Amino acid sequence: MSQVIGIEYTLKDANSKEQLDTNVGGAPLEFIVGKGQIIPGLESKVVEMKLNEDADILVNPAEAYGEINAEAIQTLPREQFAGIEITEGMSLYGTGEQGETVQVMVKSFSEEEVVIDYNHPMAGKNLLFSVEVLNDRAATEDEVATGVVGGAAASGGCGSGEGHGGCGCSK
Repeated sequence: MSQVIGIEYTLKDANSKEQLDTNVGGAPLEFIVGKGQIIPGLESKVVEMKLNEDADILVNPAEAYGEINAEAIQTLPREQFAGIEITEGMSLYGTGEQGETVQVMVKSFSEEEVVIDYNHPMAGKNLLFSVEVLNDRAATEDEVATGVVGGAAASGGCGSGEGHGGCGCSK
């Protein structure tokens, strides 16, 4: 039986102690166990926790966003960025080889070229999650089928007020 777990977390870089992300005070992060919706090193520990339990979980790069890949850092001609006001550290979005959206970071630039980094911003980092399990329940059939917490309604399908073309609804 698949389950849905909801967590509250604060994420820090384990080395620098810099806070990278948090959902404290907001909606819980909910995921369907086993669907790869959160990083493996976090999921493997959270599934062992009980409702209302809290813990600090250290996740190494191999179980998070991977090590930094030097081949993912490229130097491109500046003219490929015509019309874009470039700043060091800024994120840009483009299209990958399979048509997927990819995020890159500008590492540096000059009049002639721009050095971009395709690595995930958290690649190579040891991550420290302070986590509390806020809910833990069985996934619905719809959630298991769609892979979306809340099912088709949460993804703009049936029951969301959208049209019902092609979603398998009987309406």
